[in-house]
Amino acid sequence: MATAVACLGIWGIGLSSALPASAEPITLVAFGDSLTQGYGLPDGEGLVPQLQSWLRDRGHDVVLVNAGVSGDTTAGGLSRIEWTLTPEVQGMIVALGGNDMLRGIDPAVSRANLDGILTATEARGVEVLLVGMEAPGNYGPDYKAAFDAIFPDLAAAHHTLYAESFLSGLSDQPDRETLAQTYLQPDGLHPNPAGVALMVRSLGPQVEALLARIDAAPPASQ
Repeated sequence: MATAVACLGIWGIGLSSALPASAEPITLVAFGDSLTQGYGLPDGEGLVPQLQSWLRDRGHDVVLVNAGVSGDTTAGGLSRIEWTLTPEVQGMIVALGGNDMLRGIDPAVSRANLDGILTATEARGVEVLLVGMEAPGNYGPDYKAAFDAIFPDLAAAHHTLYAESFLSGLSDQPDRETLAQTYLQPDGLHPNPAGVALMVRSLGPQVEALLARIDAAPPASQ
């Protein structure tokens, strides 16, 4: 009887070791300003909850952390990047720069701040999707050229993934009247829930590419 019990014990150990360990979800941080934070929207209707639902509907086991701060600039992002990069973070969506542009901040300053943010993520082995944006023409062609070049330049320098625009789903609308009445909040600046859904539909595949890059990365050394 003792021999049978011992054999069962050995078999049990063998069976348990053969079972695959349950994989942990991938933790991503959405690092941005009011568009990321979900300004003016009910709980569950902002970019982060809608994007997480979109990803989970496609079978991705993801925890998406909302690190959006309304009104934040690239300088604010740089000041909080170190304590945002907690050990469980594997990927980050960086979407800052819009408030710099609205304030007319020197593009060289914004570039240096974003470079510092990406340097910090690189040092921690965190994969990044850098989201770009374009300045309007009212600051002049020199400002626009300098600002617009920040994002593709830094993505290439730091070997991050790159999305050309956070708002491409909205900017694809045929006219401003349709955009304002259907997809924007009354302030004319921030998307309503339907507008966020357009943003998610546009950004989602690029976030899937970020998840694929994380899956393909070698495990971090212990």
